[in-house]
Amino acid sequence: MKLIDGKATAQTIREELKTEVAALKDRLGRAPGLAVVLVGEDPASQVYVRNKIKACEDTGIVSKAFRPEASVSQAELEDLVRRLNADPELDGILVQLPLPRGLDSQRILDLIDPAKDVDGFHPVSMGRLTLGLPGLRPCTPAGVMELLRRYDIPTKGKKAVVVGRSNIVGKPMALLLAQPGVDATVTLCHSRTRDLAAECRQADILVAAIGKANFITADMIKDGAVVIDVGMNRTEKGLAGDCDFHAMKDKVAAITPVPGGVGPMTIAMLMVNTLAACRRRMKLEG
Repeated sequence: MKLIDGKATAQTIREELKTEVAALKDRLGRAPGLAVVLVGEDPASQVYVRNKIKACEDTGIVSKAFRPEASVSQAELEDLVRRLNADPELDGILVQLPLPRGLDSQRILDLIDPAKDVDGFHPVSMGRLTLGLPGLRPCTPAGVMELLRRYDIPTKGKKAVVVGRSNIVGKPMALLLAQPGVDATVTLCHSRTRDLAAECRQADILVAAIGKANFITADMIKDGAVVIDVGMNRTEKGLAGDCDFHAMKDKVAAITPVPGGVGPMTIAMLMVNTLAACRRRMKLEG
């Protein structure tokens, strides 16, 4: 069994980015800039934002935090996004979700300039992904693809099963796995899938992103499968993935742990997207 270490891989990516960001800063006279918008005092969101700001510090990206009160109006938040769109020194905009009740998240995301959409959630970004055009990809699926690439997991002609159809992970994950050059044959499963276990057992590569602790059990995977666990569920025993790691670890060819698997890669790919957004906005190669 090969353990796919997302924490170590993310650290390697940060080191690579540090060099690239420094070179770009010398060329432009400034480092790439990322705006991080955190509305309210949600404890989990505060942790996520703190980790993202720390990643910026590690790679040399300039982060600017904006922290409106939970009582902010929709109009005020929209005005903030418009100001960030117009700021020439900000290359990426991240609005931490979920937003407090009463705020329309989709309207806020739709307002972000697609060129600064480092989360990859804007309809333009998703449309470009669907059409196979270059663009900023959602960070978690992009992180999974990077793990598959760096661990030399074969994908061409393989059967991939994605469990979960969210706009943030499941749908873009399926599209990325099916893209030319990756060439997996993809089945996208969800809560209405008939005989989910039988579908999962066909997978050479299984990506679990459903948000239910230990939902995918060892009898739902075939021997020698590669298991990518996107789940991050808080339980009485601590963090748990969507897959029963301990029950299946001796059955699989490779697997990501939780924590320390896909999670760190999501933040690393946010940094990659911010650098890419800066280069594209400045019309630079690479």
